[in-house]
Amino acid sequence: MTIPAPVPARFITFEGGEGAGKTTQIAALTDHLRATGATVTVTREPGGTPDAEAIRALLVSGEAGRWDPLAETLLHLAARRQHLQRLIRPALDRGEWVLCDRFLDSTRAYQGAAQGVAPAVIEHLAAPVMEGLEPGLTLILDLPPEAGLARAAARGDTGRYERWPLAHHQAIRQAFLDIGAGEPQRCQVIDAQQSPEAVATAVWQAVQQRFPEAA
Repeated sequence: MTIPAPVPARFITFEGGEGAGKTTQIAALTDHLRATGATVTVTREPGGTPDAEAIRALLVSGEAGRWDPLAETLLHLAARRQHLQRLIRPALDRGEWVLCDRFLDSTRAYQGAAQGVAPAVIEHLAAPVMEGLEPGLTLILDLPPEAGLARAAARGDTGRYERWPLAHHQAIRQAFLDIGAGEPQRCQVIDAQQSPEAVATAVWQAVQQRFPEAA
């Protein structure tokens, strides 16, 4: 007897370094999905709920080295737990699509690869927060960090993460590429140096391939 593969959750996460264009692509995918009659919840991390947004304010402001890396990881996970319980899981239970700007892979890249928190520690701490939930699809928008930081600066984004050393951002990019290579069923790496229209086309193709019902 053949056991059917589990149906992926209609939960799509967008990952990438600073300036990768996640906001633009989430908006484009939202329009695509809503044109099919789908109900879509758009959210972000850290944040997404009032309490998680309060934690976000602590994380994105202040000096670049404000937080001990483990303390920073715990703050992200606390915000994620509230986000999951108060917004993401209820929306998925209602049959909605959920599009999220950043998720656990960003913790792996930013706090893990860039700041040195051991992967085993992150996974151990994340397990009770996640309770087994994984995105049905993760879209990794890839571009050199120099280009992404220039984009961010051009639009006036000068927050705490943008002020991290370039070496941190290079480690973040490599971490995302490693995640994509290690989990090809879940992740799709997309060249974000293309035009926004070309990236949107690649995103839509990846969504249709992963979720045939979206076509």
